[in-house]
Amino acid sequence: LVALTALVPLVSADVEFTSPDAGAILEGGVAITVEWQESKDTPLITDLSTYQLFLCMGGNDAATMLTAPGAKTFTVTGNQVSALVGVTVGATTPKNAYFLKMISVATKGGTVTNFSPRFSFKDVTGTFSAVVTTAMKTVTGTDGPDRIDTTGDSTSANPADGDYGVEYTMQTGLTRYAPMQAIPPTSITKKKATPLHPTSSVDIARSPLAIPKQVTTLTQSQTFSIQSLENTVS
Repeated sequence: LVALTALVPLVSADVEFTSPDAGAILEGGVAITVEWQESKDTPLITDLSTYQLFLCMGGNDAATMLTAPGAKTFTVTGNQVSALVGVTVGATTPKNAYFLKMISVATKGGTVTNFSPRFSFKDVTGTFSAVVTTAMKTVTGTDGPDRIDTTGDSTSANPADGDYGVEYTMQTGLTRYAPMQAIPPTSITKKKATPLHPTSSVDIARSPLAIPKQVTTLTQSQTFSIQSLENTVS
């Protein structure tokens, strides 16, 4: 399962989705706008650090998370994001097969996961897998899965810096950790390209590999800051 979006700073408290509306029919191949507001549930914004947003399809107990073209260009404006969803994202029926999933990371450990109401797409040419169509047989109405809150779990903890430094393929469990993404320098000083990481051995697969079991990848939050200046010439 693959994340829909890149990791971005949280701009809301524990969220309640306000758009798309329950039962909405969105158009494939164009940008969709996702909006939310602060819910009545804790944790508050001061207790959350980052979130990941996923587009899902399927049942409340068995759903598939999707990657949408343009997902890495999600922009944040207040309590909303927008992204392009391709026409091959999935099928038009059964209706209300799609919903959004947001996993927010708490600063004191654990995560809280919120789900949007269900909606549909039109003008899409993709298909649903047997897993999705079977899972949809148990769905009635437009409610998404129930909220999941592990922030009060004493066994939950924020990943230590070392977790992000462990090679991805060497990690186990449903959640894996990726290091902070590199930021390009302001000038090019190197005269010769050098590898970022040491070489490693490669084993060629001679039979089908096992299907990955991980559900979520958390990317270490950026620590850099930027400053914007008005272009008075244009």
